[in-house]
Amino acid sequence: MVDLAMGGDGGMPPAGAMARATTTATFSADVLAESQRLPVLVHFLSKRSEGCRTLQAVLERAVRPLEGKLKLITMDIDAQPQIAGRLGIRQVPAVYAFQRGQPVDGFVGALPEAQVKSFLERLVGPLDDSLDEALSEADAALAAGDAQTAVAIFSAILEQDPEHPAATGGMARALVGAGDLDAARELLDRLPETAAKDKAVVAARAALDVADQASGLGDLADLVAKVQVDPADHQARYDLALALNGKNRREEAADALLASIKLDRGWNDGAARKQLLQFFEAWGLMDPMTLAARRKLSTLLFS
Repeated sequence: MVDLAMGGDGGMPPAGAMARATTTATFSADVLAESQRLPVLVHFLSKRSEGCRTLQAVLERAVRPLEGKLKLITMDIDAQPQIAGRLGIRQVPAVYAFQRGQPVDGFVGALPEAQVKSFLERLVGPLDDSLDEALSEADAALAAGDAQTAVAIFSAILEQDPEHPAATGGMARALVGAGDLDAARELLDRLPETAAKDKAVVAARAALDVADQASGLGDLADLVAKVQVDPADHQARYDLALALNGKNRREEAADALLASIKLDRGWNDGAARKQLLQFFEAWGLMDPMTLAARRKLSTLLFS
């Protein structure tokens, strides 16, 4: 840290491209007014301080994924000492967070990145790293059939960001698994068009399509009986796969389609293979069941 009473030599201030520099004249508009809309982080720095340059780099890395949720501002206290003086800042680097026109939190010193991220999480909720971990936990719970845990995690994420595409897609898949197709469809339809290509949304749409296909297939036992009577009845085997998937019997569903492909991979313009690929999309491309069935399909096609 640099004591503001000490002298020092010059050097470039550490502000990076994504951080706007404010002055005493613009502080009210840049910080106080802007903080009515979203949290504003002000890094009070000195061009005499190597610690300020180090902290600025850490702040920019942490803030970059939060564009639109938080604003980063710098203030050179050598050139603009008045605001720092009013706040009683005696050492830099110093960081103050402003909300609704008031300083609400802060710290002094070049904190390590993990502590900076913890500080930011108090302002805006989970950062990307925490969010990725939460999404992974929810996806794992969904793959294991623990819809209750998955829904709880996805709900917590959506409270922070109601249009988060990965969480929305995951929640929709959980609703499909629970048989509430209308709620899943409504949830997905609320997303903006820009989210349509997100892999979680694509997977949820595929799961919804597969569930819709399975909804009118009739009794599972009747389909099993049809296949047993005539193993070459590809339509019955195809329908059986859809029905099995609708019961979350995914391995059996994949095996039914693989059996059809083995008997006649060209049936109905490759319909069994296309449906299996849609299953993969609906289950998630890295889902263990997808990976296992994909290996079987590759062996079948290239043996």
